[in-house]
Amino acid sequence: MLTIAKLIIIAAFLTGAFLASLDEDAVNWTYFIPVIFGGIIGITLLKVGEKAAAQDDSLLAADKEMLEVSLQNILKNLRDLDGRKEKIPTYEMRFEIDKIFRTDLNNFADSRESMKHLFGLMAYADIMSSFAAGERYLNRVWSASTDGYVDEVLAYVSKSHSQFEHALEEWQRYESKG
Repeated sequence: MLTIAKLIIIAAFLTGAFLASLDEDAVNWTYFIPVIFGGIIGITLLKVGEKAAAQDDSLLAADKEMLEVSLQNILKNLRDLDGRKEKIPTYEMRFEIDKIFRTDLNNFADSRESMKHLFGLMAYADIMSSFAAGERYLNRVWSASTDGYVDEVLAYVSKSHSQFEHALEEWQRYESKG
């Protein structure tokens, strides 16, 4: 259904562009209006199909597993990094962050929309607020590492750790309710 919807949208766009280019002064509305409605139908089908796909039980189960594993991996790696942050040269911290966190941060980001269907919008907001703050702090560590700010690197590793701890607490709170 999603493929058909996308093809309808593409066809409507191309047909509309063609019709609009036939005469530079006027558009033949007799043909153009049905093309617009075709595009609207395609967009509607696409949105309905995406919503149905997002609520598929097998996808939600896989995304839930991915979200939880990613969050736990991030937290485990942050605990480790927080414990040895003084031993890592400041300028090397950014490479350590890229190596350790990139995959799990991307996996979490790719699956995060399923939280809305799993736990609701409020849970999504609560979990993502802490997650986003932790990610921002981790990005700040990366930037401070690049600039050579030792104190900032050390401080924001701990702040990031704290935010991801809170994100996991929120996750577990909502998971126990659901």
